Parts: sequence; structure tokens; C-alpha cells
Amino acid sequence: MKEDRFVPPEGAFTRTVPIRFSHCDPAGIVYFPHYFDMFNGLIEDWYTEQLGVDYSKLILNDRYGFPFVHIETDFKLPSRMGENLDLTLLLTKIGYSSLSVTIVGHLAGVERLRARLVTAMMSLETQQKVELPRALRDRFEGYLKLIGPTQS
Repeated sequence: MKEDRFVPPEGAFTRTVPIRFSHCDPAGIVYFPHYFDMFNGLIEDWYTEQLGVDYSKLILNDRYGFPFVHIETDFKLPSRMGENLDLTLLLTKIGYSSLSVTIVGHLAGVERLRARLVTAMMSLETQQKVELPRALRDRFEGYLKLIGPTQS
């Protein structure tokens, strides 16, 4: 299998995730559903640390949810217990109530996986989508300007 090289854009939000025993199947390879939990953690950290928006407050106080409404992932190379996988978040599109995001998992410049996902902002009270508030949209647009145009 050809190794895809990946260099994150300048300023792109990246977190290193240690691959633990609890992430792995009996062969010591990450069991794929655990990646989706890692993706959600990356998005939470991105809101709070990169955008300066307290993700827990959005959910617990403001009563908004941000479910995945679409997700597809290409698994290119396995990740194993004991490795430290870098996850980089690339924002690709801002919609009315949704964000299209690409998350790239990479190690030492080699791409291990690439996920394309869409999250939608919804009211936890009505269970309906809601328009992204202007202040939040401004933060997303600022991140797009920081990292530049990206391809999924």
C-alpha cells in the first residue's frame, strides 16, 4: 500500500492521542469505533482551545448538541498500541447549521486515516437543527482564514 504523506497547514488544530490498550483489538490494532470517540474529543478540544468557545457550556447551559450527521473514513494504515497518533482538524465548509470537517490521523508525516464528517447544531430542547449563531460562525470563519482552503 502506498504511503500518503501529510503536512498540516500552518495553524491547523492538531492533538496527539496516545494509542492505549483500551483502544485496541486483541491484535493490538485500534478497533475502528474508537476512532469516532477520538474524533469527537478532538472537536470538543478544538471548540474550547482553538476557538475559545466552552464546548461543555454550549451543551450543558445553552442546550445545544452537535451530532455527527454524516461520517466516512478511509483507513489507510493501522495504528497500534504504544504509538502516538496526531489528529488534525481541517474545516472545509460552514453551512446554515452544519460544519463539514476533515480529520487526518497521521504519524511521522504518514497519513494513517482520513475522515470526512458533518456535524449539525441542534437544540437539545426541540431536537431540531438551529442556525449557527453569528458569534460562533465568526469563530469558524476565522479558523478557515487561519488555515486557508483545504481539500477533503
